[in-house]
Amino acid sequence: MDVNNKILVVGDVRGRFKQLFSRVEQVNKKAGPFEILCCVGDFFGAEKQNEELIAYKNGFKHITVPTYILGPNKEEDKKYYEDLSDGEICTNLTYLGKRGVYTLSSGVKIAYLSGVEAAASSGTKCSEHEFTKADVQAVRNSCLIAKNCGTDYRGVDVLLTSQWPYGMQEEQNSKASKLISFLCREIKPRYHFCAINGVYYECPPFRMPKDETTQFELCTRFISLADVGNANKAKYIYALSLKPVDKARLLDLVQKTTNEIECPFIGLKMDGVINQNETSESRQYFYDMDSSGNRKRRSETDKRDKRPRIMHIDQDNCWFCLSSEKVEKHLIIAVGERFYLALAKGPINSQHVLILSTQHIPCAAQLSSEDWEELLKFKNALRKLFKSLGQVACFTERHYKTSHLIIDVIGFEEGYAWKIKHSFEDKAEEFNLEFETLPALTSPKMLPEVGPYFLAELPDDTALITRQMKHFPLHFARDVFCSENLLNCDEKVNWKDCLLDNEEEKANVVEFRKRFAPFDFTDD
Repeated sequence: MDVNNKILVVGDVRGRFKQLFSRVEQVNKKAGPFEILCCVGDFFGAEKQNEELIAYKNGFKHITVPTYILGPNKEEDKKYYEDLSDGEICTNLTYLGKRGVYTLSSGVKIAYLSGVEAAASSGTKCSEHEFTKADVQAVRNSCLIAKNCGTDYRGVDVLLTSQWPYGMQEEQNSKASKLISFLCREIKPRYHFCAINGVYYECPPFRMPKDETTQFELCTRFISLADVGNANKAKYIYALSLKPVDKARLLDLVQKTTNEIECPFIGLKMDGVINQNETSESRQYFYDMDSSGNRKRRSETDKRDKRPRIMHIDQDNCWFCLSSEKVEKHLIIAVGERFYLALAKGPINSQHVLILSTQHIPCAAQLSSEDWEELLKFKNALRKLFKSLGQVACFTERHYKTSHLIIDVIGFEEGYAWKIKHSFEDKAEEFNLEFETLPALTSPKMLPEVGPYFLAELPDDTALITRQMKHFPLHFARDVFCSENLLNCDEKVNWKDCLLDNEEEKANVVEFRKRFAPFDFTDD
C-alpha cells in the first residue's frame, strides 16, 4: 500500500531560527516524520537576529527535518548566500538555488524560483535577488520536458516562490509578478506557496484550463504564509500529505470540488512580459489591446503558426539522405523503408554505427508513428545483437547544428552498463549542463516538439535529455564514451582523428553485416 509523503512549508523566517526549528521539532514528533521542510520568503533577518543560527552551525543545536530555503529577495541579503559549498549552510540546512526542479526520493516534484521579478528596464541582466523571463522559462521547460507524452502532462506537486503571482488580491499586493502567474499557469502545480507579504491567505482551489501540454484540467491550491512568530498568530507553517503527481490516480487529479473558483490567470495582459508564442495555450491566455485600450482576443488569422519549423534542405545535397549522390554508400549495412543502418564515419570502435532516416527528417521528435515503429525495430535488433556479444547498447541523438536525424549507437561490455549514466552525469557537471531523466521512450511525443535537444537512451531503458543547448559541445556523446570510466580513449573524442581508409571501412561493414544478419528484419 502506497503511503502519502509528508512535507512542511513555512513563510518568512527573518532570523527567528530557534522559534522555527523548535516548532518544527514539535510538529515532526506529533505528526511526522516529514520528508522535508521548505522555506519561502525572507529566511535571514537583521544581523543580531541571525546570530541564532550560530548554534546550529557549530553543532550545539540540531535541525531535525532536512530544510531547504530559497534565495535572497533583497540586495542586502546576498551576503548570506556567498561561498556556499553545494548550497549547504549547515547540517540539514541547504540553499536550493536560484531556480529549478527538485525531485525528492519519494518522487515528489518541487519547482522553485527565488527572488523577485526584475524591473523591465534591467533587460537580461539582474541582481542575485531578482529573476527574469529566462529564469521562468528555464523552470517551465524543466517541468514540461519530463512529461510522459505530449498529451498527458500532470503538473508538478509543489511550486515555491517568495513573490506573489499577479491576479491575487492586487489591491493589497502591488508588487505581484506576472511572470510567476505565467509560470504557475504553465507548470500547473498542485500547491503554490509564497510569502513576503506578511499575511496568511489561502484561496479556494482553481483549475487550469487544458492546453497543448495536457488534456486534463488540473487543480492548483494557492497559499501565502505569514511570518514565523507573527504577533497576529497568523498561520506560518503548513503541513502537506500527498502522493507524487506521477503516482497519483488520475481521478484524484481531475475530480472537481464544490468550492472551486475561476483560474485567476486567464486573460491577463502580458504584453512586454511574455510573447504569445511562448505560452502553451495562447488562445486562452493572451490578449491584444486595440487602439482604444480595450482587451480583445487575437483573431484566428493573426495567430502565429506554432507548428515546428522544418529547415528546407535539398535532399540531393544532403550528406545523409539516401537518395543523395553524396551518401557514402559503402558504409551502409542495412536499409529499411524509412531508416538505414551505417558504419559511423570516424568510428570509436568497430561496434560504432549510426541509424539514419532515408528521407530528410531533422529529428526524432518529428517522426510519424510509422517512422517511430521502424526506428524501434532497428533499435531492438541492435540491442539483441549487442546482447549476443555480451554487450549493452547506448543510443544518442543531438538535434543541434545538424539538419538530418542521426542516432549514434555504440556497444559496451555488460559490466559497464551501470557506469554509463554516471559518466553522462560527470560530463554534464564538467560542461555545466543539466539533464532530466525520462522513462522508456514510447512515442516521439515524449520529445520536445520545438527547439534543439540532446538525448541519450541508456541500457536500463531510461533516457537523459537536455535542452540547454547554448554552446553545447558537439562531441559531448563521444566525450562520455571515450572517458576514463568507459572506453578510456580520449584521443578518439574527435571523429576526424579516427578516420579509416576506404578499404578498412569496407572490411568493417562486411564484418558488422555478418554479425547483424541474424537480427536483420530488413531482409524479411
